[in-house]
Amino acid sequence: MAEPALKSAVETPSSKGRSDENFPVGSWLIRRELRPHVHAFYRFAREADDIADNPALVASEKVRRLDRMGAVLDGAAGDDAPSATAMRASLRETGTTAQHCHDVLRAFRLDATKLRYRDWDDLMEYCRYSASPVGRQLLDLHGESHATWPPSDALCCALQVLNHLQDCADDYINLDRVYLPEPWLAEAHARVEDLRALSANAGLRRVIDRLLDGTDRLILTARTLPGKVKSPGLSRECAVIVDLAARLSRRLRRGDPLAMRVKLSRGDFAFALLTGLLSGGRG
Repeated sequence: MAEPALKSAVETPSSKGRSDENFPVGSWLIRRELRPHVHAFYRFAREADDIADNPALVASEKVRRLDRMGAVLDGAAGDDAPSATAMRASLRETGTTAQHCHDVLRAFRLDATKLRYRDWDDLMEYCRYSASPVGRQLLDLHGESHATWPPSDALCCALQVLNHLQDCADDYINLDRVYLPEPWLAEAHARVEDLRALSANAGLRRVIDRLLDGTDRLILTARTLPGKVKSPGLSRECAVIVDLAARLSRRLRRGDPLAMRVKLSRGDFAFALLTGLLSGGRG
């Protein structure tokens, strides 16, 4: 028997959108007929992320809502999760797997219940579900080989860590969620509570730089991605995103995410676009 429609929406949309990201989402470089499907996946992931980041919801309620999104994605009746309904239609039209959607839901369930991380491997395990599926979905839509997945995973994980560093203070203050590994903080004679300060102390700065070291290694692996992608437009978009990741990493090396919002400038986007157009699409 089909599950009855639920009256109240499970999604809790925030004001965040594609323009708030550090990378283009379904830009004009992507084939026109695929852009709606890229946007559908983004909306699905964005709505799930907003649930996990909603400070007004307790962990169990976040998990319940994320579970409901997964059920609607898989065919449950109801109009309470519109982004999941739209994503289900997209999957049906394109024939792509629902696994990437379920992977991001798994990551956001972790966000609801897991507040601390042990080390780099623990963080990368989280990124495997929160970040890697985004690139894999885009590659699958274009019919690219799974040989592109490792450098794509590296790029997506790098972007995820960079975003964590941008938001490290807000994540702690608003959600008590800290992606900076606690043992690393202890080794650097820093504390989680230092994230409440107006600027990063020396110990916290060492941990941030250590995470950037790992991120730069991921970006190095990601630089092989554009050359592995056969679709010219997607190859160019990958080249743009790799360049943006490298630029943001450099900005975080110089800037203090506790003192200010460290972000890319319009110039960064312009130069990255130029770099992508010149270096991407070569196969």
